[in-house]
Amino acid sequence: MSQYHFTPASYDQMMADDVPAYGRLQHAIAVQTEGLTVATVLDLGTGTGATARAILALHANAAVVGIDVSRDMLDAASRLLPAQQVTLLEQRLQDPLPAGPYQLVVSALAIHHLDGAGKAALFRRVFATQSPGGRFVFGDVVIPRQPVERPTPLSPGFDLPDSIDDQLGWLADAGFDARCVWTEGDLAVFSSVKPGR
Repeated sequence: MSQYHFTPASYDQMMADDVPAYGRLQHAIAVQTEGLTVATVLDLGTGTGATARAILALHANAAVVGIDVSRDMLDAASRLLPAQQVTLLEQRLQDPLPAGPYQLVVSALAIHHLDGAGKAALFRRVFATQSPGGRFVFGDVVIPRQPVERPTPLSPGFDLPDSIDDQLGWLADAGFDARCVWTEGDLAVFSSVKPGR
């Protein structure tokens, strides 16, 4: 999936072509935020802003901070997201996260670029930025439990998926009450809550 990073103009169409369940993954992420009172959101790997748009459609008054390593992607997102509500920052997932607290942290198809230790470290940093009772919802490619008919195209050394069970373990180790709430093929959505409130 490394080619998507460099082609923001065609990113959404490429995702639709190569990841047929992309729209369903985005919907599954958004569904996990329904009914929440959300004022502050952190979007990890904003890309062209698809996840942020889906969240703002449900939480119209929320303030969103989005991060992405690609300035070109952020520029594309800035044309589609309301500037008065969204702050976009160029940074890596490995960097210190923007200061919270956040009631909601979301991500779509970004975290798999980290290796296992990197994922575990990110989950700890997300936990530290969240309000008690905050939710962390992300969808990503995973190592499936069974072979899938049409796997997500991956680039060796750049795409580093892990199993659902490993990620649930790292989320729990970070302090979250975590569960996998949706799967299709080699894609999964995780919903995790920081205890408290």
